[in-house]
Amino acid sequence: MSDALLLKPTIWQEHVFTGQWVAGSGNVLPVTAPASGETLGHIGSTTSEQLDAVADKSHEAAIAWGDTSYDERAAIMRQAARTAEEHQDELIHWLIDESGSTPAKAAFEVAISIKVLHEAASLPSRAAGELMPSTPGRLNIARRRPVGVVGVISPFNFPLYLAIRAVAPALALGNAVILKPDPRTSVCGGVSIARLFEMAGLPKGVLAMLPGGGEAGAALVENRNVAMIQFTGSTAAGRKIGETAGRLLKKVSLELGGKNSLIILDDADLDLAISNATWGAYLHQGQICMSSGRILVQRDIYDRFLERLTEKARSLSVGDPRSGEFALGPLIDKGQLDHACDLLSRAKASGGNVLVGGETDGLFFKPAVVSDVTTDNPIFHEEAFAPIAVVIPFDTDAEAVALANNTEYGLSAGVISRDAGRALRLGEQLRTGLLHINDQTVNDEVINPFGGVGASGNGTSVGGSSNIDEFTQWQWLTLKGEAPAYPL
Repeated sequence: MSDALLLKPTIWQEHVFTGQWVAGSGNVLPVTAPASGETLGHIGSTTSEQLDAVADKSHEAAIAWGDTSYDERAAIMRQAARTAEEHQDELIHWLIDESGSTPAKAAFEVAISIKVLHEAASLPSRAAGELMPSTPGRLNIARRRPVGVVGVISPFNFPLYLAIRAVAPALALGNAVILKPDPRTSVCGGVSIARLFEMAGLPKGVLAMLPGGGEAGAALVENRNVAMIQFTGSTAAGRKIGETAGRLLKKVSLELGGKNSLIILDDADLDLAISNATWGAYLHQGQICMSSGRILVQRDIYDRFLERLTEKARSLSVGDPRSGEFALGPLIDKGQLDHACDLLSRAKASGGNVLVGGETDGLFFKPAVVSDVTTDNPIFHEEAFAPIAVVIPFDTDAEAVALANNTEYGLSAGVISRDAGRALRLGEQLRTGLLHINDQTVNDEVINPFGGVGASGNGTSVGGSSNIDEFTQWQWLTLKGEAPAYPL
């Protein structure tokens, strides 16, 4: 780790980033540790007026940045990656403090974010189009061009990774970016990214980082200079953004929620099934769009599985990740805690049986296991975003498919079985953007296209080769030696 702090508070306190650190025009927002309630500092926020002024400058900067040589853009990505590697301990520290991540989760998030930067460095030198057949004497080209200014609205749960996975490729492909991080994680999900690219030598105005709430997000979506919105967050917010983007004819990428099914077939190794279900349901307190929101277990092994998972949930430690090694940390805020408690209460009122967990202490929520859930129970359909494992029996493979597809969401699914062929046949019937055979539902490797269908997104994907599709647009170019004479 470098001796000099990347995220020195005197740099970002009460500031936003517009290419330089300036006072925000909105209210100053507290930076809070959810585990203790401690105030870690204060971040500036933006108003629609400030955002509009920044977007004007971003539009101008995008033109020059799009014309910058591919090797210069790649070099900046590589330098940002080196800077992140030098300061990875500091980045991990902030993820633990500000987002309530456990040390292992925080370390993984930093590592995968660094991988994003390395992968983004390869994008500027990729083939930028196609040479197509045409009539003699005419050069016929389809080429990829930057879209202009990309607005990125990112969430709190993986604040560094889910922002940088859009910011880095968008920049690498020649776009300017305005990042609006979640106000609850503006340092680890916003300041950190602005500082990485500032230190890497990104030209001023190409990246802005403007924390704020709903007003700032709406202004970003509405702004005439913002050509595209990449949003990761709740389905409810995503619908509103999609409606506005559609009215304004803007390109939009929506990565939304999920009620994902992990299917355990009767021939599965029970130890491995428990391991996968525990990870899928409880990782980062269940605050992941890919969490295993339903665990569907074939009836022959259901009772044993339920007993083992209940024991496992009871054994998981919950506490402040800054003060020791705990399996689970806090939920992000009281709003999220109240939602989890309300959903669990409604699940019980509808006949669900809470076998373990659900007790709260501050923002800490004991991991729960719920059985006896029918398809008319609200917890069957609603995303919990909390450490709640809903375990449901099924008899046949066809019934498992029907249960898994009984949702408006379509993000991730997993199938566990010793018979990979059987698992694949079942999995291919699931309506989902991500499918994992012999793995749980929480997976991402950066190089893969990531996206959902239905209420989980608009069918677009970020990551891997799909980044080129997302953050550029086609231009058709023809060239003749001289203009033809037409018969009119």
